[in-house]
Amino acid sequence: MLFHAEPIEFTAQHGIGAPVWRGRAADGEDLLRFAISVHRHGGRIAALWGSDERQRSGGYCLQCVFGLDEGHAWLSLDLPADNPTYPDLTGIFPAANRMQRATRDMVGIFTVGGDQRPWLRHGAWPADWYPLRHDAGDATDFANAPSDYDFVKVAGEGTHEIPVGPIHAGIIEPGHFRFSVVGERVLRLEQRFGYQHKGVEQRFIGMDVATGARLVGRISGDSSCAYAWAYASAVEAACGIVPPPRALGLRALMLERERIANHLGDLGMLGNDAALSFGLIQFFRLKEDWVRLNARVFGHRFMMDRIVPGGVALDLDAPALRLIVEQCETIEHDVRELKSIYDEHAGLQDRFMTTGTIDADLARELSLTGMAARATGIILDARAHRQGYTPPPPYAVLGVRPATDERGDVAARAAVRFMEIFESLRLLRELAVGLAAGAVRTDIFPTAAGEGLGVVEGWRGEVLVGIALDAAGRIATAHAHDPSWQIWPALEHAVLKDIVPDFPLINKSFNLSYSGQDI
Repeated sequence: MLFHAEPIEFTAQHGIGAPVWRGRAADGEDLLRFAISVHRHGGRIAALWGSDERQRSGGYCLQCVFGLDEGHAWLSLDLPADNPTYPDLTGIFPAANRMQRATRDMVGIFTVGGDQRPWLRHGAWPADWYPLRHDAGDATDFANAPSDYDFVKVAGEGTHEIPVGPIHAGIIEPGHFRFSVVGERVLRLEQRFGYQHKGVEQRFIGMDVATGARLVGRISGDSSCAYAWAYASAVEAACGIVPPPRALGLRALMLERERIANHLGDLGMLGNDAALSFGLIQFFRLKEDWVRLNARVFGHRFMMDRIVPGGVALDLDAPALRLIVEQCETIEHDVRELKSIYDEHAGLQDRFMTTGTIDADLARELSLTGMAARATGIILDARAHRQGYTPPPPYAVLGVRPATDERGDVAARAAVRFMEIFESLRLLRELAVGLAAGAVRTDIFPTAAGEGLGVVEGWRGEVLVGIALDAAGRIATAHAHDPSWQIWPALEHAVLKDIVPDFPLINKSFNLSYSGQDI
């Protein structure tokens, strides 16, 4: 194991979730050495955030999670109260850039060197005020004075800029895209987000774990089940709780239904963006049938508040499970028909193929996970076995077959979605038929000063939630991380040398979350 060669001592996190090892760096150089070692061994940065620990330890704390073949290494670095700085990690992991900037905006801990532009702070609060510090006070008296952003300029004969957003023509979330172009050819794209900053981390502080479960499921509504499961796993690890087997099976049922719902919708939108409105209509018809059954058997179209710490909030009887199996048969037949239409439609394939390409080397360099990584040929899926890694239950016994495609373009991402739908339909049938008997929930008794990290393979990629409890067993800090943090920068690369009119199609082929990173 990689950790055995490092000076940092790691201990395995309690629980039955995805494997997590916990360690603490002695200083910034210790953190830097470990990050370099992770990179050399083919690992990635999975999340980075900070917290104000002055009331408990007298300083601040930086939290870094690294993804490895064996699981995840969760590393903490204590920082002093008077000069909380740490080494810039972007030279090793470029994806750390926005996470570091957001951490500075929120907590006021700084990198030595690196990009110092604000990320979440848009002028709604002063540069020397940090929302997640315990003594920050109320921000309501601050004037909202939007500031200019220092976009990178591209100069040369015939070059010009096209600003798009943050307000868009469609009903989508706000984000700014600054294109540098020659004619219609894209030379550079730079993104600016943070327009939806909601203060989620501040909202968590002081909550009981049950209320926290309701909040986390609303961070990014298309991934409600993934966030809820990651949060529940973190709480269970912090409290030393193991959910019942039936609860884990029901969680997987919901997670796979969430995965299919999103892939159905995105395949329809991809067809629409390539002028095949027939695809939009048909896939949205299937998605609507799918979420209506969610409402019927789970009581909510997006299954919010159904995954809770200790298990799940409801059970399914035999007739409900039968409905799920029957719908799987119907949906599979229709999706196979639609796949044939997509595959044989020359105009659609002409728009998809060789458009928005990224390769496996870039995917690794940017620490991609999920569908975006698998569409470059990388076999990385937290539900599936790989060398040195055993997935958490119930996936350990299901034999998940990761969907991959080496082309790395829009066509590859569409192909992976189709394959994942068929695999998830298989998993749903197995889960519904083989659901264990017994209880669906174990009581949670919050542990003073407990901490835990939950990792779940959402439909978009790895969703992580880190949590620390205070002396009363309430939430001291909580951080939720969406895979979009790593994948948004990949979009900036994917559009290079393509034309501006292809951007909506390329963007939709990833379908990333604004809300998930504007926390």
